[in-house]
Amino acid sequence: MNDINYNIAGKLAKTFIDHPLTFILSIFILSLGLISLEFMPREENPQIKVSGGAVIVPLPGAKPSEIQKVIIEPLEKKIREIKGVEYIYSYAKESVGIVQVQYYIGEDKKDSNLKLYDQVMRNIDMMPKGALEPIVKTMDIDTDIPIATIAFYVDNNKISQTQLYNEISKISHEINKIENVALVDFKGEKKDQYNVEFNANKLASYNLSLGAIAQRVKALSQITPNIKSDNKEKNLTVLSIKNAIESKEDLENIIISYNFNTPIYLKDVAKVTKGFDIQNKKEAILYTKEHKEGISQLTLEISKLKGSNSVIINEKIFEYIKSIENKLENKNIKYVITRDDGYTANNAVNSLVQNLLISIIIIAILLIFTLGFKEAMIVSLLVPMILSMTLFIGFILDETINRITLFALIVSLGMLVDAAIIVIENIVRHRKEDKKTTDIKTLSITATNEIGNATNIATIAIIMTFIPMFFVGGMMGQFMNPLPVFVPIALIVSLIVAYMFTPYLVKKFL
Repeated sequence: MNDINYNIAGKLAKTFIDHPLTFILSIFILSLGLISLEFMPREENPQIKVSGGAVIVPLPGAKPSEIQKVIIEPLEKKIREIKGVEYIYSYAKESVGIVQVQYYIGEDKKDSNLKLYDQVMRNIDMMPKGALEPIVKTMDIDTDIPIATIAFYVDNNKISQTQLYNEISKISHEINKIENVALVDFKGEKKDQYNVEFNANKLASYNLSLGAIAQRVKALSQITPNIKSDNKEKNLTVLSIKNAIESKEDLENIIISYNFNTPIYLKDVAKVTKGFDIQNKKEAILYTKEHKEGISQLTLEISKLKGSNSVIINEKIFEYIKSIENKLENKNIKYVITRDDGYTANNAVNSLVQNLLISIIIIAILLIFTLGFKEAMIVSLLVPMILSMTLFIGFILDETINRITLFALIVSLGMLVDAAIIVIENIVRHRKEDKKTTDIKTLSITATNEIGNATNIATIAIIMTFIPMFFVGGMMGQFMNPLPVFVPIALIVSLIVAYMFTPYLVKKFL
């Protein structure tokens, strides 16, 4: 058979069956797989492109009806001109208008943010007189979803919730320094605050309003800067004025008005306490075996940068928390890890590797009874090479290992060995039918070339069934995107590996 009659399968088989670098290439492919498995970012869910933002325009003193007419409606009209906008939600409130924008799923986040900001700034002359500069706040789903959450609580209520917040706030600053940590947020925090509870009857008796009292307190709470000056001796003199409010007593003794030349103090009309921000009605409750009725807690939420490895980040976070565990216990603070996406993702990957090994063993056992022991070993050796090359290509394409990636590999697992089984089965059949031929090299190339075109068409047909998934829109299309990426890659790689290495291994082992 001349070279001109060889198809792609025959050419690959002929090229690599005797090539001195074939064995080295196989080791290199397996090494690429191990490197990809080690360094490929692992996460619970695939990254989804969700773009959006909010435009906030303050107009002091304006009523909601005015906000709707002079801010909301003109802003909506201009934002609708932006390509890719799917929904617009607007809110007209006292002295402020808010327009929320949501783009179609899959729109590029950076381009969407830039288009929104550019459209608002280009039409800023449409804003009514008295309106403050618009605030454009964009959405970032990559940092909005935490990969780790830790619930901190006080043991036996030995310290207050505000003290708990102050201690955990220091920890959050250290965690934020960890590489690839994007955002550290709190849920259920109680911050230090002076609370002033007014007596309505006393306010009425002194004819005082809350607005006037608030202005008086606000004026005294301003921080006065230091004054620098030169004296006659040409020395620098720094004059520092003590803050008017530094304690609960300072707040109580503020003179808010006069009644017949008698000063009225804040403590005369209100009860002043130092506690937490009572206006914050939100509270986080932790339920454990020890605290079945629930206990107040402060949750620390940590999110990562896009494309980074949640396993490595979480290991560093929990390693740091473990290192300060004794310090926390000395301060009567305990903690519970309530979310660890790194652990889940890592377990899923390790479980996949174990299942793949089991699957390879099962395939080998089945092939032993149908083809023979050596033939079964040849097919089994090709599976790790196919998966290694598939993972490496995914790594190059900036994909991550997540639940959908693993699902795609599991779905394609049964199809990965098809090409190798077809090639080796045809070689075995040729050996049985043509017992006179002793040249295993020629026989292997001929048998591989014979099934090449048919196997190619069959594989392309399977790949075509996954292509329509690229055009699925919305959240589901983004979420399932790794499936139409990894399955076709795995099938194409399985073809190439089968054509390159099956004849080579047959020649070596048979």
